[in-house]
Amino acid sequence: MAKLFKVLKSRTVLVGLAILIQAAWYILFLRQLTSYSVFINGFFRILSVVIVLYLIRKDENSAYKIAWIILIMLIPLLGGILYVLVGNKKPSKKIAQKMAVVKDGMKDTMKQNEEILAEVRAQDANVAGSMNYLGTLGRYPVWKHTSVKYFPIGEEMFASMLEDLKKAEHYIYLEYFIIEQGIMWNSILEILEQKVKEGVEVRLIYDDVGCVDRLPIHYTKLMENKGIKCMAFNRFVPFLSLAMNNRDHRKILVIDGYIGYSGGINLADEYINEKARFGHWKDTGVRLLGEGVFNLTIMFLEMWNAFQKPDFDYEAFRPHRWHPETFKTDGYVIPYADTPLDNEELGENVYINILNQAKDYVYIATPYLLISDEMERALCLAAKRGVDVRILMPGIPDKPMVFYMAKSYYPPLLEAGVKIYEYTPGFVHAKSYVCDDQIGTVGSINMDFRSLYLHFECGTMLYQCEAIHDIKTDMEQCFEQCHQVTMGDCRQGVIGGLFTSVLRVLAPLM
Repeated sequence: MAKLFKVLKSRTVLVGLAILIQAAWYILFLRQLTSYSVFINGFFRILSVVIVLYLIRKDENSAYKIAWIILIMLIPLLGGILYVLVGNKKPSKKIAQKMAVVKDGMKDTMKQNEEILAEVRAQDANVAGSMNYLGTLGRYPVWKHTSVKYFPIGEEMFASMLEDLKKAEHYIYLEYFIIEQGIMWNSILEILEQKVKEGVEVRLIYDDVGCVDRLPIHYTKLMENKGIKCMAFNRFVPFLSLAMNNRDHRKILVIDGYIGYSGGINLADEYINEKARFGHWKDTGVRLLGEGVFNLTIMFLEMWNAFQKPDFDYEAFRPHRWHPETFKTDGYVIPYADTPLDNEELGENVYINILNQAKDYVYIATPYLLISDEMERALCLAAKRGVDVRILMPGIPDKPMVFYMAKSYYPPLLEAGVKIYEYTPGFVHAKSYVCDDQIGTVGSINMDFRSLYLHFECGTMLYQCEAIHDIKTDMEQCFEQCHQVTMGDCRQGVIGGLFTSVLRVLAPLM
C-alpha cells in the first residue's frame, strides 16, 4: 500500500493526471459551447478551414503539414483549436526572443576561420560546402587543433568523464536531457560537490520533461543548496501551458573550456548498462580536447544566458584561457547545434549532405526512424547510386508503437537497396553517421521528427579524424550482432497494411 501511495504521489502520475483532466475539460467545454449555439459551432468549423488553408501556405515540412490537415479534417470541430493549442512547432515568443538576443550577441565571437575552411576546400569542396553551411547558418565554425576520442559504449565514456571531472580546476558545465539518481549521476554529483568546495564553478541544465519521472520537482533548489548553479529548461506546468513540444535534448559536458563530451549518452544508469531496461544498451559519444570545445561551451552559454544571469565576455571562455599550450591536430571538427527557433533544419541537412556526397558507404545508427520525404529520398538515392547504405536499428525497442511506425519505412528503403540491421542484443540509442572513411557525426540528433524539427539538439561533425575509423569498426562489429531485415520480414495482411499506413501518416506528430 505504501509503495502504491508513493507511485500515486509521483510527479509523473500527477502530471499525467493533470494533462488528462485538462484535455477532458477542453473537450467537454468545447462540446457544451458548440452545442449551445450554432454560430459558435460554425466558428470552430470555420477556424479549422482557416487553419488548413494556413498550413497549405506555411513554409514547413510537408509530412508534418499533411498529418495535421488529415487530423483536422477527421475532427473538424476540434481539429483547428487543437492545432492552435499544440500544433505550432516553434517555442513560445518569450523563449524565442530571449534566445534571439543571446544568439545575436555571439555573432562576432563565432566567425568562420576562412584559412581552415580553405584547407578543407583544397581537399574536398563538397565537405567544405557542408562546413561553410554550418558556419553561415548555424554560426558554428570549423576547428583544427582538436583531438577526438570515440566511445562505442556508455561505460567507457562514463569512466573517462569521471577522470576528467576530478581534474577540473575552473568550471564544469553540464547540459542533459535526462538525469536520474543512481550509480552514474550519484558518482558525478559526488565529484561536483567536492569541486564546488575547491572553488570550481559548476552549472547544470536539465530538461524538465526529460526528468519529469526521474528527479524531484524542486531539484534545482537541492542543487543550489549544494553550491551548484542549476536550471530546469522549459518547465512544464500542465494547467497553464500546453507548449511542451520544444525540449532541450542536448548532451554536453564542458570542463575548463578545453575538454568537452557529447553524444547520445544521458546521465542515468541504463546508459552505462547498470540498469537493464531493453537488453544491452548501445550508445556512443565523443571526447574533444582542444579548440573545437569552444563551440560546445558557446552552446551551453547560449542556453544559460537566455534564462539566467548572462556572461557576455565570451572571450574568457576560449580553450587557451586555461590551456596555453598548443593542442594536437587530428583532422577537422565542428560541434554544432540545431534549434527549432528558425526554419532551418540544420541537423537533417547535415545528414542529407553526407548521403548526397557519399561515394562508397554510409553507416547510420539511430534508435528511431520516422523520416521526412526529403530524408527518405536521400537514403534511397544514395543506395541507387551504388553507395552501401546501412542503418543500425534497435532489436528491442524502448517505444513499441514508435518502432512499429519505423517499420512502415522499411519496404521503400529496402527496395532501393538500403540495408537495415536490427541489433539483436538490445536497444540502440546511438545517433551516428560514418561515411567513406572521411566524414562522421556523433550527437543527440535522432532520425525522427521530434529531433529534426522540435528539439534543441547538438552534434559533432568530424572530417579526417582518427576517430572516424573507430566509428566504422564499431558499426561493423554491431552489424555482426544483428538480424538483417528482408522484404519477407515486412509482409503484412490487409488490416496490418492499413494500420501501418495510418501510423505513417501520423508519424510526424509523434
